[in-house]
Amino acid sequence: MDFKDVQDAWNKETNEKIKLPTNLEKIQTANTPLDKIKKNLKNELIYQTLSVLFIGFVPFIHDFPSQTIVPFYLLFSIFLPVCAYYLIKLLRFYKRLSKITLKTKDSLYETYFDIRLNMELYKTFGFALTPFLTLYLIGMMYYQLSQKVNFQIATVSDSLLISLFAMIIISILAVGLLLEWWVHYFYGKYAKEIRKLLDELKEE
Repeated sequence: MDFKDVQDAWNKETNEKIKLPTNLEKIQTANTPLDKIKKNLKNELIYQTLSVLFIGFVPFIHDFPSQTIVPFYLLFSIFLPVCAYYLIKLLRFYKRLSKITLKTKDSLYETYFDIRLNMELYKTFGFALTPFLTLYLIGMMYYQLSQKVNFQIATVSDSLLISLFAMIIISILAVGLLLEWWVHYFYGKYAKEIRKLLDELKEE
């Protein structure tokens, strides 16, 4: 029952007992962590969109050799729609959060699970970008090696290949750990506050 229902019942001056939702005030305390999630998500959407656009101009900013520009933009043409897909998904999530009014336990549950789902979506976004990072590192290494006199791919030493594989594995692990920390720091700890509140409401 919201304020309008209470007012209507009062105006009718009935003898009916008016029930106020005793947990409404507690439910609305979830607005604080929710506002922090919305603020962080809004900032990320802006920064990530600008970052994607900036990456598109990197060859000109850093004067890439002419022979590397075509491979770079071939890779960028795959990178761009992947980023657009996930950023649009996160933008829709942000718009849903902006329209939420927490008045019932059900709306709080729905919001919590939506946050958890989109935290996983965010991690998936990060992992989807990992192959691009890996290909970029391989491309940079190949370009540097190709500048050496009489370089041939068949003459690459085993130790160099091992170093390359190690670099790829370390990069992927580093991205995974960074993503876990990032999502927890900007979203996870606030989602835990909402989960704690839900547990408290369940006990009542």
